[in-house]
Order: sequence, then structure tokens, then C-alpha cells
Amino acid sequence: MKKTDQCGHCETDEHPDHSDKLPRLNRIKGQVEGIRKMIGDRRYCPDILIQMKAIRAALFSIEGQILERHLDGCVRDAFTTGSQTEKEKKIAELRELYR
Repeated sequence: MKKTDQCGHCETDEHPDHSDKLPRLNRIKGQVEGIRKMIGDRRYCPDILIQMKAIRAALFSIEGQILERHLDGCVRDAFTTGSQTEKEKKIAELRELYR
């Protein structure tokens, strides 16, 4: 059975595979654990903040890559072949993502 998004559009027969992001997410998980240890060890505040900033940057990068894939696939398809209602649903979906 073909998996599609809420408007019936998707890049392929299934939603895109984001498993290539798992190694990066595992590194981020390790960084979070490192911060927990730093806090437990009462490390210097700027050192903790630098690590937190690195985690935010890494998550932001992954978020951007997934969003780009969604825009290039599902959203493009909705705007190329979809009805006006489907296009409006995609716009609403993107607005919700940014709230």
C-alpha cells in the first residue's frame, strides 16, 4: 500500500528515508549526556553553554535537511499536481511547522 502524507502526496511510494541522520542524532545524544556530566561536575558555565550551542546547531542542521527533502518532494508534488485545497493544506502544514 502506498504511504502518503495528509494530502495524498509524497516523493516516492513511501515517506522519505531519514535513517542517514541517525548517526548524527546518536552523536547529539552523546553530547547531551556530556552536558549532564558537565553539570554534575559543576563545570564552568561557558563550557556548558558552548556544548549546548553545538547541539542546537547540529539539530538545526538536521531539521533543515529534513525540511528541504520535504519541500523538494511532498510539497513540490502538491504544488505541481495537487488541487487548490491540497496546496492550501501544504501551506497550513508549513505554517504550523514554524509556529
